[in-house]
Amino acid sequence: MFFIMGINQGRKKLDFDQLIVCGNCGRYGHLEVYLVYSCLSLFFIPIFKWGRSYYVRTSCCDKMVPIAAGLGRQIEQGQLLALPEDIIPDTFGQKNGRKRCSSCGFETEEDYQFCPKCGKELSR
Repeated sequence: MFFIMGINQGRKKLDFDQLIVCGNCGRYGHLEVYLVYSCLSLFFIPIFKWGRSYYVRTSCCDKMVPIAAGLGRQIEQGQLLALPEDIIPDTFGQKNGRKRCSSCGFETEEDYQFCPKCGKELSR
């Protein structure tokens, strides 16, 4: 008799979509939420899941950042249809007053209107 068991990583895209202007690249993008977990499988059927963590990914530049487990559970259960505004700037916006060039990725804390590296206009 054969038992086929295994431990693997699973990833599931949750039913969540929010349109934003990305603070990382300056383009329009969608926020997508993913659940990542470890799972024990018996005959390729998942039996037990553990180590759940939630991530938000932007569709424009593929930046991924973790979010709180409680917030991820609310999204998974359909209780939350949009991320709160105070989370989005901290996650994908400018941090500590830093500006980022959408063309070359140069970051600065100075009050420049144009990028000193490539000359493109810096996003606010």
